Amino acid sequence: MPFVAPTVVRRVVQNVTTETPDLLAVEEPLEIRLGYGPAQDRQQRSLVVTMRTPGVDAELATGFLYAENIIQQPADVLSCRHCVQDAEKEGNVIRVELRPGLAVDWQRLERITVSSASCGLCGKTTIEAAMAHTNGPLMADFSVDSAIVHNLPDRVRQLQTAFAHTGGIHAAALFDADGTIRLVREDIGRHNALDKLIGAAFWKGWLPLSDCGIFLSGRIGVELVQKSWRAGVPLLAAVGAPSSLAVQMAREARMTLVGFVRDDRFNIYTEPDRLITQASAPATPPAAHGH
Repeated sequence: MPFVAPTVVRRVVQNVTTETPDLLAVEEPLEIRLGYGPAQDRQQRSLVVTMRTPGVDAELATGFLYAENIIQQPADVLSCRHCVQDAEKEGNVIRVELRPGLAVDWQRLERITVSSASCGLCGKTTIEAAMAHTNGPLMADFSVDSAIVHNLPDRVRQLQTAFAHTGGIHAAALFDADGTIRLVREDIGRHNALDKLIGAAFWKGWLPLSDCGIFLSGRIGVELVQKSWRAGVPLLAAVGAPSSLAVQMAREARMTLVGFVRDDRFNIYTEPDRLITQASAPATPPAAHGH
């Protein structure tokens, strides 16, 4: 299934209208089903439906399951493949077979089961619920030079294949302390792009990601902090702004949170010591006004 779809648009420049071909980012539902239970009595159950851009669906599914604390390691997954018998859904159903003996707490997973491309937590409203899936505050000895962070938007944009075609898709990128970009994943949904990135790291055996930072192309909602915390990421940076709850959760996680990374500037919201910057200039006192 392609990640772009052709269309024709009427482009208006001043008072001149022309028809021209264009490309759109594809948005399709993906249903994630779990196969679970003992070998002699396997069960199947639908877990979630998310709106995503097709491609690397196995990474998306496993990244989501890891963030939800359902799986811990690749050995927990027997297989992950599209349901070919569900031909009507055209590759939009993926089934993850869990190893026998892996317990699934369905009561905890009871939640809104259809999420949009802008929703990740989908029903979880407290930091306490998200904290239950993590290993506590992040103590990683990770730091990065501010010049590397300044360069991330341009460097990641050069690697965004789908964005180059459509201009309407998000990216999540994994980078190390030297500024090497190790992975980039794209999706119409911000949380899906991050799930794909974490899923790819999951299969490579890189988790927890204590020696890396993650860069996001959009704003930072609390669900993105939660997923990054679960993956052990000590630094999360983004082009956009964080929400108040995202900052609160990052503070609890002892994660460095950086927003508005663009135009040679950024804001550090939490744990600033992981950013190597020049000494701060003293604040300029307000000018005195004569009477």
